[in-house]
Amino acid sequence: MQVEYQKKYWHTIYGNFAARRWVGIEPLKTKSKQAMAKKVNVTPLHDRVIVKAAAAEEKTAGGIIIPDTAKEKPQRGTVIAAGPGKKDEPVTVKAGNTVLYGKYAGTEIQIEGEDYLIMRESDILAIV
Repeated sequence: MQVEYQKKYWHTIYGNFAARRWVGIEPLKTKSKQAMAKKVNVTPLHDRVIVKAAAAEEKTAGGIIIPDTAKEKPQRGTVIAAGPGKKDEPVTVKAGNTVLYGKYAGTEIQIEGEDYLIMRESDILAIV
């Protein structure tokens, strides 16, 4: 689970310099990766995994805006649901994992108006 902290700032009581202290160092409440993953009413079979592709880059590192026709298909996404696995081989990825997959991996599907990819676990190259 990722924890973010509030920014620190000076707080003065009664305008006295000696009464200044650091305030705001308590952690903010954040959601775990599994809580951030959307729930889908579809359960993949065997070693299949449902992945939500990450948004494509809008700009390059140099600030050049990439038009829609030149954008590459994203190769990173978040696992939404995973099947139980094969008979003696359980699935290693879980809902909420960020994964890297091949450029042409999976089949595009639409569930409740949103685009997802369904692929075999073997199409996933790495867990980030």
